[in-house]
Order: sequence, then structure tokens, then C-alpha cells
Amino acid sequence: MTDVLTDSLQAVFAVLIFPGGLFVLALGLLLKGVDRKVLARLQRRVGPPLYQPALDILKLTTKETLIPDTANEGAFRLAPVLGLTGVLVTAALMPIGGVWSGVSGLGDLLVLLYLLPIPAMGLMLAGGSSSSPYGALGFSREMCMMFAYEMPLIASFLAVAVRVGGSTGSLLSLPAIMDYQFQHGPLLFDPVMLPAALALVLFIPGTMGHGLFDIPEAEPEVIEGPLLEYSGPLLAVFHLMSAVKLVVVLELGVALLCPNPLVSIGDGATGVGIGIGGGVLVNLLWHICKCLVLLMVSVTFFRAATGRLRLDQGFSFFVKYTSPLALVSLGLAFLLR
Repeated sequence: MTDVLTDSLQAVFAVLIFPGGLFVLALGLLLKGVDRKVLARLQRRVGPPLYQPALDILKLTTKETLIPDTANEGAFRLAPVLGLTGVLVTAALMPIGGVWSGVSGLGDLLVLLYLLPIPAMGLMLAGGSSSSPYGALGFSREMCMMFAYEMPLIASFLAVAVRVGGSTGSLLSLPAIMDYQFQHGPLLFDPVMLPAALALVLFIPGTMGHGLFDIPEAEPEVIEGPLLEYSGPLLAVFHLMSAVKLVVVLELGVALLCPNPLVSIGDGATGVGIGIGGGVLVNLLWHICKCLVLLMVSVTFFRAATGRLRLDQGFSFFVKYTSPLALVSLGLAFLLR
């Protein structure tokens, strides 16, 4: 009974405070600010302050929410809540090396595979319920792109699972995958996993809709697509969802490729459940630094250096180039397991 109560309290803490909840909301807004600032500098602009995303959220909460007369009001209001709730739950399941060992029994790649599409489903529900033709176009584009970038993600998951499972006996456990890297070194530096690592890096801008893959919300064509009819607090919730989703996909990349802490604390895959101390704080800062580096490589520099593909080109990119990269790692992992 005590163990059940402890696990329940840990799950509530994870969803509301850390590593989800308040922590991931604050970190997501900070990363959004850094992304916009660095992108502006790369384009020789001054750019907004780092806290501009937080100011945008606060401003939107003071505005009126307008709902089209022909929209499905229930679905229209549900869409942003669904997306934010799904991504917050996903954030709570992400372990952090040397800081947080994850919610007991839920750190599974299969669970993450079901949870990660929820923000995209929220956008599709928003576009479909708004009664706007631009929303419908954004809905169809989001659905096509989701099918495209899910393929390399699944193949990358399988490649990591096969590579790690031969040594740990546990194919889909994220803590076990991290423990393998603590013992054998980051998968980022494993030659077998380099193609899958590149596929994961390309998956991040694809699922975030940045750079080449700014297709579902393309302003010159579909005028924000699914979000066109949204305003006020509902639009603020979508912006929060995007910020948290950014943290989740970056943390997933870190956990699968280079989760190793800077300071070893305790035993086991992720050291401690949660604690306060110099080592934990150092590891948390180290984790944030790795997320920042991955943000610059996969999102910011990518946005600054590329334009935007058409829908058919974006779909073909993941089918012809990104998915085969992950499949190469999967094949090599099978041969060498």
C-alpha cells in the first residue's frame, strides 16, 4: 500500500512540478526565447528579448476568445487542452541522467510512441473543428506530415532497442537504454547508430514544423492553418503546447543519444529519483546545455539556413532519405546484436 501511494505521489509530482509541469513550461519558454534570439542574430537582426515568449503568453491571456459561429465549439475548445495535456504527460515520463529516474514502470518507448502524436492530433482537431478552409488544409497537411516523420522515429526507436536489448535484455525500457549508455558510452558516438542519430535530429524540425517542414502552418499559403481562427487564452494554450513539445523532443533526443550525467550520483540507470544537492544541480544544468546544443543544431540553424518544402517534397524527404537512415542503423544493429 505504501509503495502504491509513493508511486502515485511521484507521478503527480512529475506531471505538475518536475520534470513536467512548471519546470518544462519554464524551460520550454526559455528555449523558445533562445531560438528566436539566435535566429535573429543569424539574420543580422537584434531580435526579441529572451522572455518575449512568456510576454506573448501573458498578453494572449488578457485577450478575448473568439469562436466562429460555424465552428464545433466543444471540439474547438477541447483541441488545445488535449494537445497540452498529452505533451505534459509525455514530459513527466522523460528521465534525466543523474537527476530523475522517471515514473516507475512508465518509461517505455512504446508509451512514448503513443503519446508523442497527441499534440499533432490536437492541431488536426483544431483545424477540423474551426470550419475554416485554411484550417482544413492545415489539418490535412499536419496529418500527412505526421505519417511521414513517424516512420523514421519508429525505425530509430527499433534501432536503439535492438542495439541496447542485446546487452540489457530489455528492448523498450528508456531507463535501461540510458543505463546501457552509462556503461558503454553514448550511442551518439556508436558508428552503428550514427545514421539513426541523424534521422532523430531531422525528426525534431519535422515534428515541430520548422525550417523545411513549416508546411501545416505556412503563413504565406494557409495563414497559420489550424490556428487561424484561434485567439486569446486558447491560442496561448497552443503556444504553451508548442514550447513543451520542443522540450520533450529535445529531451528524447538527449535520452536516446547522450544522456550521460556530468556527476555520478548513486547507482542504477539514472542515479537518483529526485534530490537536492550540488551534483544533481550540476547534472540538471548539464542536461539543459545538451538540450540547447541540440536545439541549435536541429532547429535554429536549420531554420536560418533553409526555406520551406512543398507538402509532397516534405513527405518524400522523410520517406526517401530520413527513414532509410534509421533503417540502416536497424539493419546493422540486427547483424551485430
